[in-house]
This record gives sequence, C-alpha cells and structure tokens, in this order.
Amino acid sequence: MKKVFPSAQEALNGVVADGQMIAVGGFGLCGIPEALIAALRDSGVQNLTCVSNNAGVDGFGLGQLLSTRQIKKMIASYVGENKEFERQFLAKELELEFTPQGTLAEKLRAGGAGIPAFFTATGVGTVVAEGKESREFDGRTYVMERSLRPDVSLVKAWKADESGNLIFRRTARNFNPNVAMAGQITVVEVEEIVPTGTFDPDAVHLPGIYVHRIVLNAHPEKRIEQRTLRNA
Repeated sequence: MKKVFPSAQEALNGVVADGQMIAVGGFGLCGIPEALIAALRDSGVQNLTCVSNNAGVDGFGLGQLLSTRQIKKMIASYVGENKEFERQFLAKELELEFTPQGTLAEKLRAGGAGIPAFFTATGVGTVVAEGKESREFDGRTYVMERSLRPDVSLVKAWKADESGNLIFRRTARNFNPNVAMAGQITVVEVEEIVPTGTFDPDAVHLPGIYVHRIVLNAHPEKRIEQRTLRNA
C-alpha cells in the first residue's frame, strides 16, 4: 500500500471529518506536526475533540484551531501559553478534560496496545478522580482511567522510510510514539523520506504497522516557545 502523499492536505483528504477525536503529538512546540495542523485548519472540519499535551500558543500549533473555533474539547495536561484558550475556557466556549501528564501518555499507549482501561494512583482524592471508579490494591487506592483510541492521530517524526518505519529526533520524540500507536488512522509528517530497507532495524523507533500515511515537510519552522538568553 502506498503511504507517501504529495502534500499535507492530500494526506488528510478523506480522513478527517466533523466531530472526530484527533490526537496530536508534541510537547509545547517541540515535535509538533506543523504542516498537518495547518492542513487540518484549512480542511474546515468542526467540533473536534483534540488530545494533546497542550494547545500550542496563540496563532501557532493547535492555537490555530482555537482561533478558528474548530476545537470544542481539549484533553490535555497543560494549558498555559495560550490566551485564546484561556478566554474560551473561562467563557465556557471550550470544554477541558484535564489529565495528568503521565496518565495522558499511558492513556494513549494503552489505547495503542489494545488495553481498554488501567488503574493508577495519580489523581486519587482530587478532582481528577471525580466520577471515576476506584479500587484498592495492596492497601492503596487507585482510580480507573479509560484508554484513548483517537479517530485520527497527527504525528511528527524526523525520518521515515516508504513503509512508514519511523525515527524520531531527540526530545521531539516526546508524545509522538504513543500518539502514533493510539490512532485508528495515523498520519505522519517527516523531514526526510528514504527507501524501504534503508534503516538499520535496530534504529527504528516505531514500526510502520502503526503508520497509514506519510507527508514530507523538509523545512518546518520549529518555532521556539520560550527563548531564554544569558548575558555573555
């Protein structure tokens, strides 16, 4: 099956639709699929539930979809750096499901592994546990968390071969492998595409079985979220 598509728009064509749950890789602005997010914005789909560690910044990353009001709900672990997010949430225009960062990562990993739910001690006794089943194991209380299985996952990797085997680059790996595993359809944006068989199998971070479509973005902006300098 041909996995490489000529543009981000074509890679999303026939895949995204109104009302879907869409997971997006990245941590802050590090390792986000810039071209795919822009293509999702341009697709005009509405009423999305977005699963991501955070919601980008104003005007960039997922912040673009907040500006166009395409997101109705965020499932995230951090929501700073974005005034439009704050405004919509306080005005009750945006629903938020706050999820501890490790729990969010495990929700995605477990979804990709076919595990429907798991128990964790994180959040016990807080608002995170409200309305959720809890059980005691070995004298300690745990809360049950349902896994996530998004309709579509948008992922950023460094390199891919034509079969979809992926290599991530340093901290840009972050949530991306878990997001890729969880998606029922996974679309990946990469900086380089090589022929199948190029990679040493031991160098592959995520096998192509999780990847359905690939698009090349050889020169992403890679915007820096917070630039900190010191005096020389």
